[in-house]
Amino acid sequence: MNEPEPETPFEEPWQAQVLAAALVLQDSGEVTPTEWSEALGAAIRRAQDRGDADRGDTYYLHVVDALETILAAKQLVSTDELVQRKADWEHAYRNTPHGKPVSLKP
Repeated sequence: MNEPEPETPFEEPWQAQVLAAALVLQDSGEVTPTEWSEALGAAIRRAQDRGDADRGDTYYLHVVDALETILAAKQLVSTDELVQRKADWEHAYRNTPHGKPVSLKP
């Protein structure tokens, strides 16, 4: 008998992964909960200023924006490294067969 899949608030695995990255930064002490909250709030306000209708479907994009912003501000990753990693992921997902998990080559 197959067990039903547990319900999750995430539509895509990357959504859980980006929130997990934010939690790791907080658990490690690199980012305080207050810093994270302020960064996420600022990312949401920037999106609203650009016309985001705030229907909830863009929330995780705001999380990514906040994460990238705080990583750069704290110099935990350089802009060049961030640009390269994003390009690596884009290349990986564009070259991964449909239905297969996307991963970066070591």
